[in-house]
Amino acid sequence: MSLLVVGLSHRSAPVSVLERAALTADAQAKLLHDTLAAEPATEATVLATCNRIELYADVDKFHAGVAELSTLLARHTGVGLDDLTPHLYVHYEDRAVHHLFSVACGLDSMVVGEGQILGQIKDALALGQELHTAGRLLNDLFQQALRVGKRAHSETGIDKAGQSLVTFGLEQLARDTPVADWAAGKRALVIGAGSMSSLAAATLARAGVAHVAVANRTVERARRLAAILTEPAGPAARGGFTASAVEMTAVADELSRADVVVSCTGATGLVLTADAIRLALAARTDAGRADALCAVDETCQDGPDAPGDGVVLALLDLAMPRDIDAAAHAVAGVRLVDIESLAEASADAPMAADVDQVRSIVSDEVAAFGAAQRAAHITPTVVALRTMAADVVAGEIARLDGRLPDLDDKQRAEITQTVRRVVDKLLHAPTVRVKELASTPGGAGYADALRELFDLDPQAVAAVSRADTRDPGREPA
Repeated sequence: MSLLVVGLSHRSAPVSVLERAALTADAQAKLLHDTLAAEPATEATVLATCNRIELYADVDKFHAGVAELSTLLARHTGVGLDDLTPHLYVHYEDRAVHHLFSVACGLDSMVVGEGQILGQIKDALALGQELHTAGRLLNDLFQQALRVGKRAHSETGIDKAGQSLVTFGLEQLARDTPVADWAAGKRALVIGAGSMSSLAAATLARAGVAHVAVANRTVERARRLAAILTEPAGPAARGGFTASAVEMTAVADELSRADVVVSCTGATGLVLTADAIRLALAARTDAGRADALCAVDETCQDGPDAPGDGVVLALLDLAMPRDIDAAAHAVAGVRLVDIESLAEASADAPMAADVDQVRSIVSDEVAAFGAAQRAAHITPTVVALRTMAADVVAGEIARLDGRLPDLDDKQRAEITQTVRRVVDKLLHAPTVRVKELASTPGGAGYADALRELFDLDPQAVAAVSRADTRDPGREPA
């Protein structure tokens, strides 16, 4: 196993660098194609989220692989290699497996324990499968990562250690007020209709907002999301809740009526500028809106940091690069929570005791995955050995037929079966033992020893390997 991961995340790079390094869907596809075209890599896939970009590859040379993958990331993100390199991290072989399993469990997330990363890992695997850049190793690795992540969430209380980025963001907007109390009766605008935006809309509906307007570049997707929100068994499942879909051209109008805005699009530029936000606030017809908010929030008078301290518009920006102008922080009547402020807040979030249990699960699963990969490495050699033995038996039986042509079918079958049993018994113990030894660290050398001892044809072993790795054809778990 020569697994290599080169990447950057909220732990290694500031938001300004992550914004510059964000990859579009087209850029991800081109990155994978170029990675496969590079000499050191035989398979690859990319995990790209709002706060991490990681390129996974099976390479035959470590140093050349690191250099090539780093260069490719710089080229496709548009960030100069000199600027990008200080923020890159590298994991190899078992450490790379440990890293992905930790990511899948939410241990490396901005909000520890959040489960949305599992969907993003599934998408990364699906992309590699769709582009035929993920082979046997990455299929096995990402499938197992999904299983490990699900195991961590089902066997421990890691979910209680953190929430989704959406929930955490809303908690930051609500400050010390329970989100359900803070959101009750508010009008929300959700910009975007992707997975994160859909989660935000559903979370707001459950929290008790009165109305959610969904704006998206493709209005049909916005309509579908609005319809889901208002289904009888939908997220709100209560009377008095409504949802609507609007064109992106209507965002300014909706902004002038909204209490809460959540934005998460794939746009490369700003969706909401500070000037647009000022204009929307100025366009409000309900004069004294801040006073009205304070009237229903008894904590409004507690001081400048109280939840109702004149905040007219609460903004949550979950996009990378950012959708909402950072200058909105300075706009009167606005509270903005973005990826950068979420990172600062999550650094002080308490860790649940279950985190230690998840770490133990990850360690066990990494050891098991490594053992399985090492054992699988020797399988083609064992198959080639048994094939050679079968050929020897067939040759000897043919020679026996020439020397004893008067044997009847029953005698010939009995002799053939006896010879096969003898060969199987002789090979059983060493092949079982060599598989056990191969599963231990450093056990790859046993395959080489087996090939040398039995003088196996390298081409025969390679043929078995090619047959074993051709077209994995597995869907994400």
